[in-house]
Amino acid sequence: MKILLWGVIPYLTLIAVIGGTIWRYRYDKFGWTTRSSELYESRLLRIGSPLFHYGILMVIAGHAMGLVIPESWTEAVGISESAYHWAAAIGGIFAAAATLVGVAILVYRRRTVGPVFAATTANDKLMYLVLVSALVAGTYLTVIGLIDPHGPGVNYRETVSPWFRSIFLLQPDLDAMAAAPLRFHVHVLIGMTLFILVPFTRLVHIFTAPLHYLFRPYIVYRSRDEKLTPGDAKSAHAWAPIGTSDRRRS
Repeated sequence: MKILLWGVIPYLTLIAVIGGTIWRYRYDKFGWTTRSSELYESRLLRIGSPLFHYGILMVIAGHAMGLVIPESWTEAVGISESAYHWAAAIGGIFAAAATLVGVAILVYRRRTVGPVFAATTANDKLMYLVLVSALVAGTYLTVIGLIDPHGPGVNYRETVSPWFRSIFLLQPDLDAMAAAPLRFHVHVLIGMTLFILVPFTRLVHIFTAPLHYLFRPYIVYRSRDEKLTPGDAKSAHAWAPIGTSDRRRS
């Protein structure tokens, strides 16, 4: 079981994420979207979406620091484990609160606004279930770390982090992960399930960085002159495609 959970499933997850993303990009480019429902309702969306997205960015940044940066590196620059733990825990509480409140608003909106609920697929419901489960499990770990900072298994940088890094070195440290408390096992398994779902749900948009928005030209909107009828020569000329000759229009 230890080999299956911490030595096999992680690589199956990586295969699903990489292979699924390539497949989705190649065969479902038009479906590579969040399927925005802003036209149906925008008041709750304007509150819940920024809270969730900014919160989840902080959550991702916190996970990246805790899992990728070894404990010895932070100690080498003068940051003690106690100081790192308190900074991570306090920051994690703010990130978790913003993310949970944001996703709660989004789920409430999706359930109570008729057109939004009608556009919700079974795929979306599964995604929200796993996403919320991962957030709740992670928040529980953060709260436990604040309540009992010196409790057994609180320092995940001695168990989960070495295992996480060893996965990418193709030498999974099974014993390190197995030594972590059950609550970390649950959180990691839910997290891997969420990653498996990413390429096949609306979450795939996390791989799309709209950098072209910084360089694209402004979109020009033109209004039709209501005084002109569709048959007027001036109206026809104004709406003719650019580069089309008069001979071709005739």
